[in-house]
Amino acid sequence: MSQSPYPWQPSQSGQQGWRAVLASHAERERAVDVLRAGYGEGRLERAEFEERVGRAYAARTVGELASLVADLPQGPVPPSVPAVLAPGVFGAVPRPRTNGKAVGAAVCGLLCVPTAGLTGIPAVVLGHVARSEIRRTGELGEGLAMTGLVLGWLATAGWALVLLLMTAVSLAVG
Repeated sequence: MSQSPYPWQPSQSGQQGWRAVLASHAERERAVDVLRAGYGEGRLERAEFEERVGRAYAARTVGELASLVADLPQGPVPPSVPAVLAPGVFGAVPRPRTNGKAVGAAVCGLLCVPTAGLTGIPAVVLGHVARSEIRRTGELGEGLAMTGLVLGWLATAGWALVLLLMTAVSLAVG
């Protein structure tokens, strides 16, 4: 009564149910990635690595994959966790978010043309602040921040050149 009559259904104890779930191609690839990381760190010998990779591609269930990577740092969630359908190691890796100030810098930089350069200084300020935050937090958006910086500095330099020329002309005229 403790085991389910069907291997795809969790047992009543909920402890081993996820082990019987059929493995997907993505889960096999994730297990191979964990094995590659372990091999790259020197935790596995070449022969053992190749043997485990072969077993990973031949695995039918998530439980078989979990047993292949259980002794590695990125191994599966322990089976004592109740009501888990798949170990966390096989889940999708969340993407870091894009820095909002980097987006603002790029928008201000691109608006320099229709606003005749008025958004150049905000683009420069936002770009520098965004790059600082990106280095500190690891967020995405370095390219957007650089776009805002370059366009902002070009607009600011353009206004500086216009003011310099106007000053030179006014001094020459009178």
